[in-house]
Amino acid sequence: MYKHFIVLSASLLLLKTTYCQEIQKFTRDSLYISEVEEPYPSKVLHAEPLYIDLIRDLGARKGEREWNIGTGITDKLKYDNYNVLIEYEFAPADRIGLEVEVPFTIVAPLKGAEKDDIPSNRLESLKLAGQWTFLVSDKYNASFAIGYINELILVDLNKIDSKNVVQGNLFNPFLIAAKRFGQNLHGLIYTGPRFEKMFAGKWHNNFELNTNVHYMITGTRNFVGIEFNKQFYANDFDMTIRPQLRVAVTESVLIGIVAGISVKREEERFSSFFRVIWEPGANTH
Repeated sequence: MYKHFIVLSASLLLLKTTYCQEIQKFTRDSLYISEVEEPYPSKVLHAEPLYIDLIRDLGARKGEREWNIGTGITDKLKYDNYNVLIEYEFAPADRIGLEVEVPFTIVAPLKGAEKDDIPSNRLESLKLAGQWTFLVSDKYNASFAIGYINELILVDLNKIDSKNVVQGNLFNPFLIAAKRFGQNLHGLIYTGPRFEKMFAGKWHNNFELNTNVHYMITGTRNFVGIEFNKQFYANDFDMTIRPQLRVAVTESVLIGIVAGISVKREEERFSSFFRVIWEPGANTH
């Protein structure tokens, strides 16, 4: 009888401890989410994908800003692409985000590759973008935004002169829909057409559909997740799967790590991407 009493008491204590831990976990998450969302105007906390990132947070508040430095490598079968980007985002008004980005590409030929198959190093483009979060639903933990990206496509570095720096334009309107399910699970869709017009060529277009799922660690800004980056062409389809994680180093500095797995492997195999995010003056996010 005494042994049964000890076992029962130990079981009840274990259940109580587990229950208390779950309550504390839920409370920490609730407090963190409230800290982000409660200041006016209303804003829903969403996990932002690391590869196809947003133009500021959904529901951005005036004065928010962010610097990004990204670097990555892509195996393009006959050569490796080393990509570098510098990006600045800011919110000049509530729920409005603007962005300026300059991406670079450095090419490293693989053994046996023909010279004609290897592109030149490039200052890829000057990217200007805007985003408006037109709906924030506190009731459904959802946000919706529209935006537009314009890229001035630049010529190869070895061909730049004063007359032909810009060789084309890329136009990309987009729509974003995001929802948080409960405290930790986040879903986001980013979609829109891309129209490219080179000054000396024809129009080219495709359609993007990027779907994302992330799990944010309780009471933190850290998350693990996955992006499915899909592109639809007239007679083709490409998809790259990008598992990823984000870790907060300080209140204002985060690090993102992304792997890329091409499904069809027609033009590339494996890729990786590393992003450093700095939010000057950030206290919450």
